[in-house]
Amino acid sequence: MSPLITTRLALLPIDLPTYDALFAGSDKLSQHLGIRVPEILSEFGMDGFEYTYTKLAADQSEGPWWLYLFIHRADQALIGVGGYKGKPDEAGMVEIGYEIYPHYRGQGLATETAQGLIDWAFDQPAVTIVQAHTLAEMSPSVRVLEKCGMTFNDAFDDPNDGAVWQWQLKRSYRDRAYMALRAHRK
Repeated sequence: MSPLITTRLALLPIDLPTYDALFAGSDKLSQHLGIRVPEILSEFGMDGFEYTYTKLAADQSEGPWWLYLFIHRADQALIGVGGYKGKPDEAGMVEIGYEIYPHYRGQGLATETAQGLIDWAFDQPAVTIVQAHTLAEMSPSVRVLEKCGMTFNDAFDDPNDGAVWQWQLKRSYRDRAYMALRAHRK
């Protein structure tokens, strides 16, 4: 699959050879991609990479529904990771997640990334809902999701993260909201 292209970024789906380079270390990943790569790839550790590698190795056709590397095209640098938490479920719901590295925060790149993931998901006929979770507090991530048209859907306790908020955008709402937003951007 080709990268998803946004205004400033290329969201590159991680394939098996890229995972191999990633697991070999930042220098190998940098060589493999031909870009600058930080030493630490995620503040959440390597568990997410290992989990998604296992899923992708079992079924490579699901590649677009797992992790992406966020590449700043002008800087030729890896600036974050994220993507989807698997293919759409029976109800057509897919969940997004994203992490922007500290040096690149506060520049609208998280919003650009989330919007790119949302747009691509809704371009897939099986997707009817895009969902995300944040910690249960007002934060920059909450603002990112609100800017992308998501609305608060639920609050609950997650066994790993504690209190979380669930955000959703449904295709019918998205179509109306984003047509207006895109018209405004032109």
